[in-house]
Amino acid sequence: MVDNLAKKLDNAPKAEIEISEAPVKWCSVSLSEMVERGKRLEASVFDVEAKQAHDLVNDNKYGCSVLLGDDGIIDNAYYPGRFKRIYCDRGNGVPFYLPSQMTDIYPKADKYISKLTKCDIDELKLKEGTLLLTRSGTIGSISLVSKTISGKVFSDDVIRVTFKNDYDLGYVYTYLKSKIGNTILQTNGYGSVITHLEPEHLAETLISNAPKEIREKIHTLIMRSYDLRDESNALIDKAQDLLVKELNLPPVSEIKADTLDESKSVQTFSVKLSEMAGRADASYHVPIVDTIVDILKKNAAEVTTVGDKRISSDVILPGRFKRVYVDEGYGRVFIGGKQMYELDPSNKKYLSKSKHDKRIIEELEIQENTTLISRSGTIGKVCLVPKHWKNWIASEHIIRVVPANNDVAGYISIFLSSDYGYELIKRFTYGSVVDEIDDNHVRQIEIPILRNQDVQKQINDLALQANEKRYQAYLLEQEALKVLDEEVIYAE
Repeated sequence: MVDNLAKKLDNAPKAEIEISEAPVKWCSVSLSEMVERGKRLEASVFDVEAKQAHDLVNDNKYGCSVLLGDDGIIDNAYYPGRFKRIYCDRGNGVPFYLPSQMTDIYPKADKYISKLTKCDIDELKLKEGTLLLTRSGTIGSISLVSKTISGKVFSDDVIRVTFKNDYDLGYVYTYLKSKIGNTILQTNGYGSVITHLEPEHLAETLISNAPKEIREKIHTLIMRSYDLRDESNALIDKAQDLLVKELNLPPVSEIKADTLDESKSVQTFSVKLSEMAGRADASYHVPIVDTIVDILKKNAAEVTTVGDKRISSDVILPGRFKRVYVDEGYGRVFIGGKQMYELDPSNKKYLSKSKHDKRIIEELEIQENTTLISRSGTIGKVCLVPKHWKNWIASEHIIRVVPANNDVAGYISIFLSSDYGYELIKRFTYGSVVDEIDDNHVRQIEIPILRNQDVQKQINDLALQANEKRYQAYLLEQEALKVLDEEVIYAE
């Protein structure tokens, strides 16, 4: 019996051995560095990429200096003093933005601080010509202040940086956005990771002393990129205004729900058994949703749903799966729900093509002008897929609404990203711990068809034009990064 089993094992098909596509990382470590790290010999103690980045900048063609100091290019780097925040309702406070929103193309405040908060509100307001860095949590995220966020009140967890020369704003932004520069920002000279960024760390951050003409060239590309982002935001605002005007929609905060019983100490309302739709949770039957739908029906030619084949050809919710990540260059770009509002997510991951090939093609791959909706955790984030995201992979926590055609692609995104669309999405939320919605819920979301088709087309076209400007903004930023690499970092 044992002999037969042995023969079967000999004849069994051999397991296929897979070799990692990623290259081996290595570096040399001096004895003094090993002693500095407590005589540790594990490779994990020494960040290979950080050491290589420091060596690369140290040995570059133009020499290097530090960002902050007597010979540095930074004029000032600071963050406002810490304070205890007093949050309040939307109508009673100042819009307050968090560090996680700093890299959004068009950040929208979802928190408001009371004017009773003991802090200098003016000190928290951002000023154009300033570079922004996150200093805690996810450190090293980079942005700069354009017209979109100028004057907005941002958290004290954001470091504000100004420069002696205007053209160094775009140059340093590009450098710290690059893989080499960002690695140096987040590590010290020995390669150990900095867990909390302070302005004084910039005095240890190396940067190449590139000639003025190259810095100006890079700065011009970046400023034009941010100008296009501002222009895209203005187009979206115009589209939203047209939608509100055509449907005669009042601000959400002013919509009154007649079904609320104001005589009670808590908000109560009644729901007919015929309207239960199998849901007993109060959040599904919230009166403001019915009021919004009534307004839509009154002012639109028709109110249909996202699942209508005139609106979408498909609504896709990928199944859950175990992800196999690989290094950059060996897989497909993978983004999650937190990155939906960014132009070019800085902390992209890469999913193995060989392990997920079939699932990538059938479910995960996203295409231009598809509307994405976050379905878990933070519900209802909406974005329109720009051209440079085509064939990227989005997390299974993001629902894809594939438009019936490009005549409605932009319109879908504008409506669902509006305050009214958000209320209609949010009503489907379920879950006792982690909020969720699914593809069946998205298909049921009401969406109006406008009486004036010319206005609907104009809204749609504005959204697509905004998306194109964002694509052009991305190309300009990539060109700046290319100039940095070819003419500065790797220049011979």
